[in-house]
Amino acid sequence: MDFAFRIATWQARSGRQGLPWQGTTDPYRIWLSEIMLQQTQVGTVIPYYLRFLERFPDIAALAAASQEEVMPYWAGLGYYARARNLHRCAQAVAAGWSGRFPPTAEQIACLPGIGRSTAAAIAAFAYGERSPILDGNVKRVFTRHFGIEGDPSRRAVDQRLWELADAQVAAAPGLNMPAYTQGLMDLGATLCTRGKPACGQCPVADTCVAKRDGRQAELPTPKARKAVPERETAMLVLAHEGRVLLRQRPAPGIWGGLWSLPEFETEGDPLTATRALGLEPGEHYRLAGFMHGFTHYKLHVQPWLVFVEKHTTLRESIQPERWMPAERLTDTALPAPIKKLLAGIAADLLRER
Repeated sequence: MDFAFRIATWQARSGRQGLPWQGTTDPYRIWLSEIMLQQTQVGTVIPYYLRFLERFPDIAALAAASQEEVMPYWAGLGYYARARNLHRCAQAVAAGWSGRFPPTAEQIACLPGIGRSTAAAIAAFAYGERSPILDGNVKRVFTRHFGIEGDPSRRAVDQRLWELADAQVAAAPGLNMPAYTQGLMDLGATLCTRGKPACGQCPVADTCVAKRDGRQAELPTPKARKAVPERETAMLVLAHEGRVLLRQRPAPGIWGGLWSLPEFETEGDPLTATRALGLEPGEHYRLAGFMHGFTHYKLHVQPWLVFVEKHTTLRESIQPERWMPAERLTDTALPAPIKKLLAGIAADLLRER
């Protein structure tokens, strides 16, 4: 039996079943799951997916919403450009496709935030189109199974992998594309993992080059590691009458569109930074610092809690600012580390009431 048929057969028997986005041909729900699952594990995505659908049950509801309405339902999932592109894509489908997803992978790939592999997955699950996927997990499966050398992120290697992906589908007429597509995802996520692959349970282990040659740890060829830059910033947790001052981050950019805290240079004085906003500081405390890792750098944050004196007026700023009641912070579109920071000092924020 050919590679693709064995993957599809295995998925029906042993692959992941009963996930909230399975068993549907609705391209909206499939698209939402695919975007959420990019660089995020299934267990983390499920509650976000269900909550998002409850608020935005279809593409019309998402397209009609503002970005500010959408962001709280994404906050905590990270990689926030995905959420902004999700919203842009919904508006593009509503405006250019009468609210219905295009019927082919090639057309879907032209929408904001959707690449070739994601477009193929949507087309395969929604329309049964014979378009192969090639996400990060699937690249690992292919490099090991077919013994492909070289960094998969390099253009020549990536092109070779796409050729192999196309060839597997072409060699399997009558292939169940949803089962094959899901099977590749399941295989990469559950068996052919980065560390300690479960080769004994793999449906294509008998034809795998990496298993035959004992090269599972060598393939895929690792990318040359670069030193991760580190940056520092200080943040102001400004409390006033049970409220905290939030500042909306500009988009695009890190945490773009989310609400965060005013920042200043780590060498600066928190009281001076507070007065620069037109506020008069009172009691203030240095809080425990923390580090947050982004894709391209690490950010070291030193937060300061400053109780602002009454009867002060906030100076105008280029960025939108808002005094948010402390009890509403859990429902606000905050980056995960900022939400965690504020949750840890919620009692302090409320103490002036």
